Amino acid sequence: MPGTRKLNLPTDQRRALLRGLVTNFLENGKIETTVTRAKETRSMAEKMITLGKQNTLHSRRQALAYITKEDVVTKLFEEIAPKYAERNGGYTRIVQTGPRRGDSAPMAILELVD
Repeated sequence: MPGTRKLNLPTDQRRALLRGLVTNFLENGKIETTVTRAKETRSMAEKMITLGKQNTLHSRRQALAYITKEDVVTKLFEEIAPKYAERNGGYTRIVQTGPRRGDSAPMAILELVD
């Protein structure tokens, strides 16, 4: 079930982390992070893209409440969401890479599907 991983963080820090990851992901189209963070980020990013496909004032305000940058919300509603208008989910891909050098944490690249 999405949103159940605690990521060893208190609730407020976990929400702030995920908001930042989703914002950076939608801004750049690709991020590199740990596998568990990528899985949580994918869940929220796909919900934001689905909101963008609705393209109503209510969905735009919901996206603005979660995404921290207004220009990213504009990009979501004008560029990203129309690209997936005919797709019923599965907007992102997780590609696992090798372990991180410092602590050997499993790393992954989260990217938008073309």
